[in-house]
Amino acid sequence: MMTLTEVDALADRAHAGQVDKIGVPYVEHVRAVAAGLAPLDPELAMAGLLHDVVEDTGWTAEDLRAAGVPERVVRAVLAVTNEPGRPYEEKIRRVALDPDATLVKIADNAHNSRADRAAGLAPEQRERLAAKYREARRVLWAAADPARVATILRIVNPDLLPELTGR
Repeated sequence: MMTLTEVDALADRAHAGQVDKIGVPYVEHVRAVAAGLAPLDPELAMAGLLHDVVEDTGWTAEDLRAAGVPERVVRAVLAVTNEPGRPYEEKIRRVALDPDATLVKIADNAHNSRADRAAGLAPEQRERLAAKYREARRVLWAAADPARVATILRIVNPDLLPELTGR
């Protein structure tokens, strides 16, 4: 089985040359997601590193398994992977049925919701995504232990903590 360090190197290779919507190397996003999951479980951190690899690279679930990625990690990655034709809201409801995938998606959502990342987007895109992510948080947070959500948010996006605690 692969170690967390090996999975990080795999994610770095898989996302080489990719940038996010604001022009930052994509691997920085997956590493931020993984950082929020690391205190909870090393395999969750692995899933954070790989959460977009099937969706956004040439890697398949079979490739991940063949490389030695633990099956639990592959299952979480597949659970958060977009499926063509599946509406986002339906995807979020499906993700919320899987405890590991829920935590991975919470960390992904938290990083995507950071004000410093959103500032690089056009105003209309920023507003549309903020609403989409806010609605997803309502579903995802209800499906997870609040203490685990708070652990992720403290690392990935502390600005969301008041939303979690209702302040």
